[in-house]
Amino acid sequence: MRRKIESLTQKRQELEKEFQQRLQKLKKTVSSISPSEAYANLNQQLSSLLETSSSSKKIFKKKQSRKDFSLLALLKNLVQAQEKIHEQNEKIIAALSQIDDLFLRFQNLVDAKDQEWDALSSNHVGLIFKSLEWRVEKLAVETQDAKLLVKKLYFLRDKLDALIQELSAHESKSLSTTTSHQILNSLKDAAYVSFENRFRGDEAQVKEELSRYQDFFERGKVVDLGCGRGEFLEILQEKGIEAEGIDLNQEMVEYCREKSLTCHQDDLLAWLVNQPDESLAGIFSSQVIEHLPPSYLRQLIQQAYFKLAPGGKIILETINPTSVFALVQIYFLDFSHSQPIHPL
Repeated sequence: MRRKIESLTQKRQELEKEFQQRLQKLKKTVSSISPSEAYANLNQQLSSLLETSSSSKKIFKKKQSRKDFSLLALLKNLVQAQEKIHEQNEKIIAALSQIDDLFLRFQNLVDAKDQEWDALSSNHVGLIFKSLEWRVEKLAVETQDAKLLVKKLYFLRDKLDALIQELSAHESKSLSTTTSHQILNSLKDAAYVSFENRFRGDEAQVKEELSRYQDFFERGKVVDLGCGRGEFLEILQEKGIEAEGIDLNQEMVEYCREKSLTCHQDDLLAWLVNQPDESLAGIFSSQVIEHLPPSYLRQLIQQAYFKLAPGGKIILETINPTSVFALVQIYFLDFSHSQPIHPL
């Protein structure tokens, strides 16, 4: 849109410059026109001719040469006066033609200005709507964060009730190591879900981006490693394909189950190892492998090779580190990233 506006502005400026040049030319032409002077001169010559004609009898009485000289001089002046009249008429015709041309260019200039203003208005309205859409998306993310926070508060309340009962039963003021780890892990999971909601994008937007991969999977069981909020699981489910999700994040797993998606809370490699060989038609993972240590990732890919059925497909989507924008604005935004994975 910005380039279009710049192009329209340049076109309008060129038309304005051309219009001003034509206007100055017309003013110069009009200033050189003086028909009243030419007509006065013609009338004067005609009057002189009439006077000469009325006194022709006297002229004939004089010498013939003198009479001829007088008539020739009058006729010459008359011709010159007529030429001046003709010249003035030509200038008037040229001026009228320039006025017609100027009017046409004025119309073109008005049209160009209208197009420029329409583009500016459309761009302004577009920016307003884009800003509103961004605010709506932000509000939706914050609403989702609030819902998850409420759920987490209820979860922590239940945990605290259980701890109070445990303390009362054992008459101890210290928490068990297992329970402490559970609470810390739960808080970490909730924090990452909030981060994902804020920076990953709206679920509908993510589904639209992931829909490009659905045609690679047509039948059989497909597993989504690190399924997150379950966007790709929903795509496969809507397509009628058997799909299961695996994620270590308890909050993500519970959220997927609330959407009636099949999801397991487990370590990705551990879950894959426990699957029968050649039992999977497809393995999918989006924005996950950059979180994994190199040795873990190698083992994961090796296991995927054995677990895929003949003709099965594996798709591992990750951030493109060859893009400076993706590296700076996306990869380094998440501290849980282990290392970038080159697309080759």
